[in-house]
Amino acid sequence: MADIQQILKQYWGYDTFRPLQQDIIESVLQGNDTLALLPTGGGKSICFQVPALHLNGVCIVISPLIALMKDQVENLKSRGIKAVAIFLGMSYREIDIALDNCIYGDVKFLYMSPERLSTEIVKVRLRRMKVSFIAVDEAHCISQWGYDFRPSYLKIADLRELLPGISFLALTATATKEVKEDIQAKLQFKNARVFTKSFERKNLVYAVRNAENKHEKLLEIINKIAGSGIVYVRNRRETQELARFLWLNKISADFYHAGLPTADRFKKQTAWINNKLRVMVCTNAFGMGIDKPDVRFVVHYEPSDSIESYYQEAGRAGRDEKKAFAVLLYCDADRVEMEQKQQLSFPEVVDIRAVYQALGNYFQLAIGAGEFLSYDLNINEFCSRYNLKAVKVLNCFKFLEKDGYLSFNEGVFISSRIKFVVNNDELYRFQIANAKFDIPIKIILRSYGSLFDSYVSIDEKLLASRTHIDYVTYIQLLKKLDELGIINYLPQSDCPRVTFLTPRADAKNMFINKAYIEERKSNQENKLAVMFKYAAETDVCRSMFIRKYFDEINTSPCGTCDICIESKKNVTILETDFNHFRNQIVVILAERTMTIDDLQQKFTQYPSEQFTYYIRLLIDDGTLFLSENEILNLA
Repeated sequence: MADIQQILKQYWGYDTFRPLQQDIIESVLQGNDTLALLPTGGGKSICFQVPALHLNGVCIVISPLIALMKDQVENLKSRGIKAVAIFLGMSYREIDIALDNCIYGDVKFLYMSPERLSTEIVKVRLRRMKVSFIAVDEAHCISQWGYDFRPSYLKIADLRELLPGISFLALTATATKEVKEDIQAKLQFKNARVFTKSFERKNLVYAVRNAENKHEKLLEIINKIAGSGIVYVRNRRETQELARFLWLNKISADFYHAGLPTADRFKKQTAWINNKLRVMVCTNAFGMGIDKPDVRFVVHYEPSDSIESYYQEAGRAGRDEKKAFAVLLYCDADRVEMEQKQQLSFPEVVDIRAVYQALGNYFQLAIGAGEFLSYDLNINEFCSRYNLKAVKVLNCFKFLEKDGYLSFNEGVFISSRIKFVVNNDELYRFQIANAKFDIPIKIILRSYGSLFDSYVSIDEKLLASRTHIDYVTYIQLLKKLDELGIINYLPQSDCPRVTFLTPRADAKNMFINKAYIEERKSNQENKLAVMFKYAAETDVCRSMFIRKYFDEINTSPCGTCDICIESKKNVTILETDFNHFRNQIVVILAERTMTIDDLQQKFTQYPSEQFTYYIRLLIDDGTLFLSENEILNLA
């Protein structure tokens, strides 16, 4: 496997793979359908990027998040690796050129949103493309039992017929046993290999703090823990209010949510990553794809709506493997508020039809028209015009997405792009005949490459500065070149965007799956109940609770969470008793290894807290070793 080691070193600068990465890569190279579960920060992208560079052809990467796709494409390009992304909102011509480059060029990665798989242009081109394998990121989205089900993911299995013999690699950070089985079934796995890294984060200290005055408790936590952190809150208004409170208490903090202008989001994110800002108060729009290893704490100001989302968000702390803290603030009022919010998340069928009808009218779409047309959507203006509540509208969109009518992306930044639509000779003649455009065109050509072959992202402010023209005038110049047929200019956008996936339907006759809505509601109620149980837990180790939720067996207490610390206070250590315990353990394990549960059956004279505490001490002092599959051995 020297070749994959060389690829890892050449492009990423690492000497060795993280646990399970090499096993997953070898499985992919052997042509197996592979499911990989690696916790947040576990290095999932390496698992498909390295084998893709080893194999001939293009690796197709399916991802539901445009922002994440764009980040990964830019990251690969910065390493000298050719990658392109196709997602909803791109023009037909952009897609056409990107696919051609995958067929005839040396592109190694084609990132796609799952909605694009059903378009004819993609189907036709994929048949002509040399594909190495297909990577499905955020694979839990394919399961209706997952916490973030995306109906468009169900179309991925259609690639089996389109590209027979091509293997799949499915990746996710969180999945229960039920979800793992569902992923394999929905993707029609054959010769499946499943790799699951333990959900244990040994350096992460979990804690729940019951607090009626959360402001004071948050301040206490931040003042006790040095370093940078994240504070997750429920809504956009709270981000600003809490960040201001921290500022007034002399803590360097800022707020972040998807409704901010792109430039502001980027500026805040960069300041936090570079440690010019200590604390980011944010909604769950923040954190995905951000690689900051030295986050020392993640505080949830309220519970998440599932253990899955809590684990992912909390897992953004301590990626450098140094001690970090995941703290949940909880009070009785949280349960009432979250249960009320959940009721709003499941609209009536009549409301879904009304929102769809209003959307079609808003964009002046005729019934039967609009398939795969994308529109920027001003949510506030839309709601005001039709007297709708934004929360209800956004939740209606989720079920319209499920039934395949539309796709909605909230506030994704797409930079400006241009492409020359004339050839070199025609452009030269145009410059001779139109002297006022000569210098601006030359500066564009000097600033960017491949402008005749594909769409290229540009910075209008930079180009205006180099051309010595004010920004507004420069934009008009680009628009004029577009009108004259010299370039195709696509201005930047960071508005929420709606894409109609089918021709506009008659709202009265459209199919809305009411049974599915009720099923999702029940599923979400169960997930929320588990989250409340975690928050109210007083006996079971936090890490054990989370790991058992994800079906890990034979788990042992972490020894560091708030519950473990409290239990230690109730344990009395007698040196003679502890030494006797150690001697018995050594004798038993010298004959054969055992799980902790099996071993505990031989020590029923010890209370559970005493037994687990003694085992932890023996692991810490090097007498015992606990393997990844939860087997105790003599060290």
